[in-house]
Amino acid sequence: MAGVSQATVSHVLNGTPDAKQRVGESTRSRVMEAIHRTGYTANPFAQALASGRNSIVGVFTYESVFPKGSADYYSPFLEGIEAGAEEVGVDLMLFTSAPTGDSGRRSLSDAGWNRISITDGCILLGRQGDKHDIQALSSQRFPFVFVGRRDSDEHVVPYVGADYRSATRQVIEHLLSLGHKRIAFLGDLGTSESARDRVAGYRDAMSAAGQRPMLFSSDAFSTAEAFSLIRDHAATAAVLGADYRAEEIRAEAVRHGVRVPEDLSLAILGQPTKALAEEQRWTGFRIPREQMGLESLRLLSAQIQGRQDLELQRLLPCTFAEGETVAAL
Repeated sequence: MAGVSQATVSHVLNGTPDAKQRVGESTRSRVMEAIHRTGYTANPFAQALASGRNSIVGVFTYESVFPKGSADYYSPFLEGIEAGAEEVGVDLMLFTSAPTGDSGRRSLSDAGWNRISITDGCILLGRQGDKHDIQALSSQRFPFVFVGRRDSDEHVVPYVGADYRSATRQVIEHLLSLGHKRIAFLGDLGTSESARDRVAGYRDAMSAAGQRPMLFSSDAFSTAEAFSLIRDHAATAAVLGADYRAEEIRAEAVRHGVRVPEDLSLAILGQPTKALAEEQRWTGFRIPREQMGLESLRLLSAQIQGRQDLELQRLLPCTFAEGETVAAL
């Protein structure tokens, strides 16, 4: 219909760098007119066979990202990933049907791996990854990026995470500057990277100030017991891990006639998965969730393109929020 060769049509459709030099404007107009009249669209599967890529990036989530209680937490990550996909010109495929183990978390093993292998690469999102997944992805040389820091003794794991250690240290230093010396930590004392980073930041600041750390596991105590620990240890401030019951602790303090922040300062170490009613009022730090999603997509795209000069592991700074829940002694 356009009276041109298949190669010319390919130059017009694919926007090759020398297309303007090799294809005149009148020829390009004839090709575009023929495309418009026929309703032609390129076959993505044929393109994938020719190039070895299909311009589809997977997003695998270890936990559900759409339940009502946690939608506010995961949405910024997904917004950043979507913005990155638009920026580099790829489509996203969200994987939700991988097998779920006894822990209630999805796994890439078996059928899960077969699913994501149809994409050019995959972003993995979830509070805790699977060491077996890291092994499988690395062994297959399949491009992937974790949202959040991940360690491995055997492989360099690509990730874009938040610098929880520095952010936690900054919160503790702020409390110390206000005259607090007995500062309790209530949160996850487990082995996940994010938990260890928060504990390390707390210890860094307390040790530098010559103060004794007070660490209590969020899994070991009820809200009432946790508040009793704060009082029994004469703490004037407490920092609460991202998933600890911040609002419940505050309510327990009020029930005992303890004012926040006049009598007890409270700070949160990042946003919890269940959104706080008045998040902006809480002192602590905010996680750069949207930027983490965006940078993860950019890093994955660079891997797919075969770039060698990549910084495969990045930590983004968190934003300190002064809030209204701490006060000077």
